[in-house]
Amino acid sequence: MLRSVFAKTAYDQRRSLLGWVAAIVLLVLMYAGIWPSIRDQPSMSDFLNTMPEAFRSLFASSGADMSTPVGYIQIEFMSFIGPTLVIVYAVAQGSRAVAGEEDRRTMDLLLAEPVSRSRLLLEKATAMVAGTVVLTATLGLALVVEGQLFDMVIPVDRIGAAMLHLALLGLVFGAIALAIGAVTGDVGLSRAVPAGIAVVGYLVNGLGPMVSWLEPLQRYSPFFQYIGHDPLRTGVSGPAAAVAAATVLVLVALAVVGFRRRDVHG
Repeated sequence: MLRSVFAKTAYDQRRSLLGWVAAIVLLVLMYAGIWPSIRDQPSMSDFLNTMPEAFRSLFASSGADMSTPVGYIQIEFMSFIGPTLVIVYAVAQGSRAVAGEEDRRTMDLLLAEPVSRSRLLLEKATAMVAGTVVLTATLGLALVVEGQLFDMVIPVDRIGAAMLHLALLGLVFGAIALAIGAVTGDVGLSRAVPAGIAVVGYLVNGLGPMVSWLEPLQRYSPFFQYIGHDPLRTGVSGPAAAVAAATVLVLVALAVVGFRRRDVHG
């Protein structure tokens, strides 16, 4: 008898998660190794200032300075690469939770066990949260440890704040994938829609300060909740974290309702 959907899901994902963890560690090592050569090139900050305003708005926080560890990581990693990796991971896990089981024709086996649909979905969601937290915690630890090797020192509390907001960003999109998969059972849709929303949200947040009609929409972008207050420099934003967490909870609740009401195939 199946004792824990969470344990089974975590076990099934173990190899994939280990691969992601290894990739994150190596990627951070690469960026940390490049840092000394960037630090010794003061012209890099001037180069950033000569970029088109739209490019700076999309890839660089206001006042970011490439000659400092915080500014370097903000621009080179936390503005695009880091969020992309975490979102891709969370969306993959969210889409596999229900729609993936149906696509693999294994959902009937789970539902045949004495487990309610609500419990099944909530434990799947918990596994998605756990994996995302492990991934972002690994990233934060890598920034601390590997940064020390190359004199790229960032305050630990600021790294922790950035990782909290990064995990919440990934979970917002993972929860979107989970909800769509639970309501429709369509794997492709559960991946495509979060990807499209992520692209639109990124552009709205990045171009909002430049485009008057986008500016009112910027605050509704998950990327604004993630990096709008610049957590690597200012720490945790309670309101931003609360909005992101509430969004995840609402989406998971919608997933539960949709999954309970739908005829499941597979």
